[in-house]
Amino acid sequence: MMKAGERPNSKLLRGGRQESRRFRLLAIVVGFFVVSLTFVVVSKPDAILFGLNGKLPADQAPTSILIQQKVNTPAQKTSTDAIIGGDPKVVDDEAYVKPKETRGGEEEDHRVLSEPDPASGMTEPAPNKDGNAHKSTEETLGGERKDEEGEREREPGEKHTKVTLPTVSNYTIHDAEDAENAKQEGLSNIQQQQQQGSKPLCDFSNFRANVCEMRGDVRVHPKATSVLFMEPEGSQRDEVWKIKPYPRKGDEFCLSHITELTVKSSKVAAECTRYHDVPVVIFSLTGYTGNLFHDFTDVIVPLFTTASQFDGEVQFLITDMALWWTIKYHTLLQKLSKYPLIDFGKDDQVHCFKHAIVGTHAYMEFTIDASKSPHGVTMVDFNRFMRDAYSLPKETAAALGESPKVKPRLLIIKRHRTRMFLNLEEIIAMAEELGFEVVIDEANVSSDINGFAKLVNSVDVMMGVHGAGLTNCVFLPQNATLIQIVPFGGLDWISRTDFGNPSEMMGLRYKQYAITVDESSLTDHYPRDHKIFKDPISFHKRGFEFIRRTFMDKQNVKLDCKRFRPVLLEALDNLNQ
Repeated sequence: MMKAGERPNSKLLRGGRQESRRFRLLAIVVGFFVVSLTFVVVSKPDAILFGLNGKLPADQAPTSILIQQKVNTPAQKTSTDAIIGGDPKVVDDEAYVKPKETRGGEEEDHRVLSEPDPASGMTEPAPNKDGNAHKSTEETLGGERKDEEGEREREPGEKHTKVTLPTVSNYTIHDAEDAENAKQEGLSNIQQQQQQGSKPLCDFSNFRANVCEMRGDVRVHPKATSVLFMEPEGSQRDEVWKIKPYPRKGDEFCLSHITELTVKSSKVAAECTRYHDVPVVIFSLTGYTGNLFHDFTDVIVPLFTTASQFDGEVQFLITDMALWWTIKYHTLLQKLSKYPLIDFGKDDQVHCFKHAIVGTHAYMEFTIDASKSPHGVTMVDFNRFMRDAYSLPKETAAALGESPKVKPRLLIIKRHRTRMFLNLEEIIAMAEELGFEVVIDEANVSSDINGFAKLVNSVDVMMGVHGAGLTNCVFLPQNATLIQIVPFGGLDWISRTDFGNPSEMMGLRYKQYAITVDESSLTDHYPRDHKIFKDPISFHKRGFEFIRRTFMDKQNVKLDCKRFRPVLLEALDNLNQ
């Protein structure tokens, strides 16, 4: 005990003060920890930063995507895909023009084709090399769209009920009464996510068309030209693909007019503004549309192959919209999809789907490979689809053995500018002498499809010179005969590829008649000993322009009726079987 007059111990005083400071510091640290823990539990800073499940508001979504990962590209094709001799062979339908243009009412073909495979007589395009230019879209079809079954667009102030997300732990419920429904949606989405599994989002292995297919939470954002596949937390998937949804892989000129889309896996995306309960197929309508043959080989056949599996319960989302095209083929589009078309170029929504296909399945020209097509659809199915779509009554060609008094009908497709029949009246007389009822007509880009389809379906035999008009064989009844007249110039293989193989795959009979030098009007332009008659194939190396000018634009046909007569007799024999 300290006596009066003694000074306090300075060491004891200092120790007490230090102990007091430690206590206060400890209290501050504990308090800060408690406050921080409370903030983390209550506020969820990750939700503040990214929105629930990593979503960004639609108005904050990027208009372009910064790609840091390695972009997936198709594997290098084998040497068999390369152009033989280094020079492409080119065969057109009419004079070469830009896509969607025509001359003189006759449609143009713009394909660049390599030498035929010696073994198969067919060819594949050169390896892929996409162009970069993008084409602006045309006006949208149908104007303002109303809500339809299978899709819903929220109006301002409308009560939001559920959001489908890829995992149960992250699903969002805005209304307590819909909690169970939202949970079921989340579970369903997980199952679809599992279906995707480790399968790549895109398949670039096909020589003609690239296709991406996703099942799960898919966000389509036209403004950002992106299709995002939402990945759950913990997923290691890291994919980025660039795709132009038009099946002309390797055709740089054609693809330069097609909008390029980015397909990628992601954990962050714009918030959904429109929900769909049906799958979506995204494809383009630019390219070579406007030519009847390309309308079918590039769009209609691939779209049927891809979308027919859904029985109309599918949404079409079109990049590079061509309003005139959708009007011309509205019967077919409505047969394949029950929902209004969406113009990709004029849409600012963020569309959410559980199943999305970007691009369409395409194989050789104007054909379906049943061994690779979804659900094994065939060209016979396509022929049946075309007859059903236009309500065509005739399913099979006339059976003359059962109805001997019935005259078989022969349709001759005539042309007015190039590859014309110079002795059409003589051909008609010969056909009528053999017992045919002859019908003459021309199919061009302005033809009334419904009316012409009914005409074609009413005949038993159709014939014409190689060209887009022969595409109308899709309306012929089963067992009818297609006769293709091949111009002089070594074009047998491409004629067989374009129309011979497809017609036989549709269940039709096919005859190919190649004209001789004496039946060609080229003799009016070149002497008989010219190399163009002795070795026409060698001129293919001069390229597209020469092929077009020489074997297409300058050539007409004068059939040798005596030589051609057996072809018509064989067609008659087929009808008697």
